[in-house]
Amino acid sequence: MTIRLGGLYDIMVELEEKRVPSNRKDIIMLKQIENRRSIRKYLNKKVEQEKLIQVLESARLAPSGSNTQPWVFIVVESEEMKEKLSMADHQQKWMMTAPVFIVCVADIRCRISEEIDIRLNENSPEPELKQIIRDTSIAIEHILLEAEHLGLATCWTAWFEQNAVRPILNIPEDKYVCGIITLGYGDEVPKNRPRKKLEEMVRYEKW
Repeated sequence: MTIRLGGLYDIMVELEEKRVPSNRKDIIMLKQIENRRSIRKYLNKKVEQEKLIQVLESARLAPSGSNTQPWVFIVVESEEMKEKLSMADHQQKWMMTAPVFIVCVADIRCRISEEIDIRLNENSPEPELKQIIRDTSIAIEHILLEAEHLGLATCWTAWFEQNAVRPILNIPEDKYVCGIITLGYGDEVPKNRPRKKLEEMVRYEKW
């Protein structure tokens, strides 16, 4: 049975099948979400400070469980530090073309007392770790979408281990790095990646 989602479904079908440019206010954000790509090649162009601040502000405004706001963002622009991070991030040399890295860190201390000794890694069992990764991931997605809105490009990278990245930036062992976001002006336009149809992933009332 085909699932119909009213007006929203019809708009998405129009965009997908007809590809008709539209300036309708109710689908501007949807179009930006559709256009966003993971970019791995950047122009040699500096990101304006006001745009960088706006991207970070979008992350600050993200929602989080019990308003704990577990995130910390480390802006990295020096070539030396970027090279160290890209090598720790599975030696992805393409990252060096981006003028800015944003290292996104989740702080478990918003949920666990400082008196409890914790050393986080990929296999840590604390349920609170899942919570702070969830919340920080929401903030990261805000970064990606606001960057797209401002004409910037991003890629969320996470091909690293905690013990390889944290020492580079003096991040304590009770913090968890959720990703390194490359940020800049894109120098490539990747093709659309296939996505499942909406009716394949939406259920009503039960499975």
